[in-house]
Amino acid sequence: MEEEILKVEKDTMQIEEKTRINIAYIDATNLDKALRNQLGWKIDYKRFRVWLKEKYDVRRAYIFIGLIPKYKDLYTFLQSCGFELEFKDVIYAGGIAKGNCDSDLLMKASSDYYIGGLNKAVIVASDGDYAPLVKVLLGGNRLEVILSPSTVDKCSILLKRTNAPITYINDQRSILELKDNSEILTSLNEKAPDVDKTTLGSSS
Repeated sequence: MEEEILKVEKDTMQIEEKTRINIAYIDATNLDKALRNQLGWKIDYKRFRVWLKEKYDVRRAYIFIGLIPKYKDLYTFLQSCGFELEFKDVIYAGGIAKGNCDSDLLMKASSDYYIGGLNKAVIVASDGDYAPLVKVLLGGNRLEVILSPSTVDKCSILLKRTNAPITYINDQRSILELKDNSEILTSLNEKAPDVDKTTLGSSS
């Protein structure tokens, strides 16, 4: 009887492992701000989504982003690329929209880890606020990689101290840079999460 119970438990664990998927958690502002403001290039979101699937077998990719009605075309475009959007309500201070998405990303990733179907996580951010999450994922062998939008010298020391594998997106510029100069794609990219006077997400 005991052997049968152990066999059922083992079979259940194997089924659960097979149904788990790799998931990307993307801090929209962190990604856009680092590439455009620090490195001077724009990402091609369509190519980025395909690259995530081919490189890391990412089945679901969440973008955490502030919700501002006038950017609805941007949101529709990102969804058409295969991203799932997790919106954060914003507040206005001096006419500038502000919303911190860190906590939303942390909660979603934690939920997927403990009660969801997370196999391996891909964290797209350079922010040290994600270090505690990274440590938890590492401890459970559920972290695939950190994709840092910032360069080595700009990526948070707190993330580096976790000893997690870090890949720098700028190294993939030849693959991921937006090269289509069509008016629609360029316009959409210019409206991306960290527009000049708008902060949508984490800026730390």
